[in-house]
Amino acid sequence: MQIALFQPDIPQNTGTILRLCACLDIAAHIIEPAGFPISDRHFRRAGMDYLDQVTMTRHDSWTKFEEWRAAHGYRLVLFTTKAATDYRDFRYQTSDILLFGRESAGVTDAVVEAADARLVIPIAAGLRSLNVAMTAAMAAGEALRQTRNPSGPQD
Repeated sequence: MQIALFQPDIPQNTGTILRLCACLDIAAHIIEPAGFPISDRHFRRAGMDYLDQVTMTRHDSWTKFEEWRAAHGYRLVLFTTKAATDYRDFRYQTSDILLFGRESAGVTDAVVEAADARLVIPIAAGLRSLNVAMTAAMAAGEALRQTRNPSGPQD
């Protein structure tokens, strides 16, 4: 299981997600350009001293990330408010990359097209979205639950 962030623009969220990856032993990918330098103090504060414990790869662009992914044969699972499939109803695989978009703008159409699956975390009517770090934690939790229990989702 891996988590990828598409052009993240809020350093605190990215730091929090990298801390999550460190704690859950999940590899992390940052698809550039990010909206802040990795040396940003907010990023470092949110990640605390866990940043040295996460396996993180930075990809210079979406194209470079896609080349890397194709070479490894990983499935790309996009989390988006525009999807119809509930993230709890999806069957995850240990080789999945869970992809989360930029906080301010989501992902491009090319990213949506490239995704092997598009999932949504349902929220109350009239509300726009969850914080991306919360979404990553919920998604990783469900994906890890399923892949550690081969029978998949339980009713």
